[in-house]
Amino acid sequence: MFKKTTLDNGLRIITNKLDGTKAVTVLVLVGAGSRYENREIRGISHFLEHMFFKGAEKYKNTKEVSEAVDSVGGEFNAFTGKEYAGYYVKVASEHVSVACDVLSDMLVNSKFAQEEIEKERGVILEEYNMYQDTPMYQIGWNFENLVFGDQPLGWDQIGTKELIKGVTHKDFVDYKTKLYTPDNVVIAVVGNIENEEAVDLIQKYFGMEAGEKAYEFEGLEVKAGGRVNLKEKKTEQAHIAVGFPGYSEMHKDHWTLKLVAAILGGNMSSRMFLGVREAKGLAYYIHTSTDNYIDGGVIVTNAGVDLKRIDEAIIGIVEEYRRFRDDGLPEAELLKSKAFLKGKMVLGLEDSEEYAHLLGKYELLHGVMRSPEEIMKMIDAVKISDIKRVCDDLLKEEALKLAVIGPFGDEKHFEGLLKL
Repeated sequence: MFKKTTLDNGLRIITNKLDGTKAVTVLVLVGAGSRYENREIRGISHFLEHMFFKGAEKYKNTKEVSEAVDSVGGEFNAFTGKEYAGYYVKVASEHVSVACDVLSDMLVNSKFAQEEIEKERGVILEEYNMYQDTPMYQIGWNFENLVFGDQPLGWDQIGTKELIKGVTHKDFVDYKTKLYTPDNVVIAVVGNIENEEAVDLIQKYFGMEAGEKAYEFEGLEVKAGGRVNLKEKKTEQAHIAVGFPGYSEMHKDHWTLKLVAAILGGNMSSRMFLGVREAKGLAYYIHTSTDNYIDGGVIVTNAGVDLKRIDEAIIGIVEEYRRFRDDGLPEAELLKSKAFLKGKMVLGLEDSEEYAHLLGKYELLHGVMRSPEEIMKMIDAVKISDIKRVCDDLLKEEALKLAVIGPFGDEKHFEGLLKL
């Protein structure tokens, strides 16, 4: 059973001993995602994530950081989301002190040396270019810009070229000082380790000075970005995202909407896969998913389709939405989707990193711990009437939005296809 310990400085530690694994994940989550940015510092959260790997007091450069983890066969990585950033090391349990040592040195003692900043600019610019050249990833950001408009939740995490080229040592220090405070950090330690040992290790290694988070991100404003986002680009395949504004993570129908997405396009027996790909041969990849934030969300179907049949693919996806909303849902299909969601959760939680992420995220964003069993009860509680209510509420023609990347120039043409 997981446990929570709060240190005197406000740092929260979540621990959970897992049977059947010899690994341990130490995951640090910080409320410092891209929603905490404004136009002037757009992209600093992601750039800062990179800079933490560039050397501190004990591990003085990227080579030493990498070698420390590689020498014990561990895995390490980091990510920047819109509402938080994360850093983790996963190791065999006998090497858990190495994980704590490396992470604490990175996050507490980083130097942000100017010469390292200059070198990393080129790396991040190439990452920026990679996303521009990878429509399968870029299309999701374009769709969220449609839903949320010109505000931090509608921006991508990579930021602007201006920030990447111009950010300074002082900018990083200021941003870290404001947000990387103990009251804004959750450390999850999950795997083959007892609670007492995990807490002792965190206390030993993470000697963070007392301090309070300087500010919260601004709440979501109504700034819709239109109905169609068309990016003209020479591609061999059209990439489309068709969907609607959704619910926040806090919404009472959060798990109902997750089930809607699973039924529509969560797997190879879903409606979108069978109706658009298998029956009509219109797409290679196609899936429906939700993105959920504290105060907003989306439900969207992404697909890669034949350039010459893009209209047919968009119409086919819209038709699946309409049929699902209007024709009702058999009880057997709802039961199947519940079993699918719960089964995927069980498989994912065999990984100590996935388990740590689940526990840490709930504590950081919601201030509560949520067990997998509690989540499964919420999934089981969803009724067909709940599905119907959510579909009637969200799947409306006036709310339907479309993002397209491909060699097309007529935005009005695509807007004419959005008839539900």
